[in-house]
Amino acid sequence: MNRALGKLENRLFAYTQMRGQPTVRTGELVQQLGFTGDQEREVFRRLARAQLIARVRPGLYLVPPRLPPGGTWSPGETLALNTLMADRDGRYQICGPNAFSRYDFDAQIPTRVYAYNNRISGERSIGSVRFTLIKVADGRLGDTEEVEVDDAQVAVFSSRARSLLDAVYDWSRFNTLPSGYEWIKTELAAGRVTPEELVETTVRYADIGTTRRIGVLLDRAGVDPRRLRRLENRLSPSKSLIAWIPTQPKRGSSDRRWGVVVNGDI
Repeated sequence: MNRALGKLENRLFAYTQMRGQPTVRTGELVQQLGFTGDQEREVFRRLARAQLIARVRPGLYLVPPRLPPGGTWSPGETLALNTLMADRDGRYQICGPNAFSRYDFDAQIPTRVYAYNNRISGERSIGSVRFTLIKVADGRLGDTEEVEVDDAQVAVFSSRARSLLDAVYDWSRFNTLPSGYEWIKTELAAGRVTPEELVETTVRYADIGTTRRIGVLLDRAGVDPRRLRRLENRLSPSKSLIAWIPTQPKRGSSDRRWGVVVNGDI
């Protein structure tokens, strides 16, 4: 044990290591170790300030399985996110820049974790890990892949097809148009995603504007029109046209089938 720690801190770490659990909650040290409420609060405060434990939320802390000799500690991204979501009985999927990097759409390495979830919205930090949490309806969660990481935690990522869709659906948040269109064309050409997968994902998770844009892209890519009928069936006749690239002036040829002004290259 680190000799800089006091008796109470050493008892906390001995207790959590004996239990083999990474979390400890307010009141637990009072009940299990006989701490007073003031002692417990002070131990949590000192250890969190020294970066030897990480606060997930008030009253819930992550504790390392062993103390780093002479250093500080922070939980891994997946452990922190899994703990936060489990505490709220929530679901999540890592998305946006993290998924784009995982599937090699984008070479940029994100400095925070982006996650769709059904419980929390906003910015959070747990230890040195920073999160952008995007609360969505339950129906927008799905089409995922589970990945086991080094600390035996399982991370839930948006699938390849879902990540491509989100590059179009959530373009304003992730700043991904027109780059997202190029990612889709590259993935289709390489056979890593099929038109059927993209159509299915679009039908399940896209809004009308995204459906129109994906329809134009697949149509101009030469996909069999019969495969695109499921997308067309989601659309109602409309005289209003949306821009292919929303950040550019709406000037270009009009694709009436999909209700899109093609104001950039396809």
